[in-house]
Amino acid sequence: MTDDRFRHLPYRPNVGAALFNRDGLVLAARRADLPNAEGAPGVWQLPQGGIDEGEDPAVAVLRELREEVGTDHATILAEHPDWLSYDLPPHLMGRALGGKYRGQRQRWFALRFLGDDSEIRLDLDPHPEFDAWKWVPLTELPTLEVGFKRETYRILAASFAAYAVPSA
Repeated sequence: MTDDRFRHLPYRPNVGAALFNRDGLVLAARRADLPNAEGAPGVWQLPQGGIDEGEDPAVAVLRELREEVGTDHATILAEHPDWLSYDLPPHLMGRALGGKYRGQRQRWFALRFLGDDSEIRLDLDPHPEFDAWKWVPLTELPTLEVGFKRETYRILAASFAAYAVPSA
């Protein structure tokens, strides 16, 4: 539920990438800015990021992959038909996303990774968003991520299930 003080704020336009490898597993990355203490699993999510003004979402998703995981060696398989939105949790309202947005409005893509694992590089950005990554079954996404994105990941697990299979 959104704090009434922040209802006037817009949603940030955003893209997200469900990047599938040849085995039908999806790339999940652990956020570097949240506690990843020993014994704690950390917060895992799919790569995502803002859409620049006037930028086509299909272009933005490949740019975000390159920026966040070091490679855009992928092809788009599908686009979720709807924009999915979420509100930030109350403790992040007015703080996260520069305090300018109440949450994000996202266009999600399923992509097939065409490279090999050595191309995934989290260390190319001087301030990396992620500090670890792994391939996981698509059905595990809702159990890995931060709570306020859980419903989005449930929708994606159903919408992109056809791509969670080994490719020829």
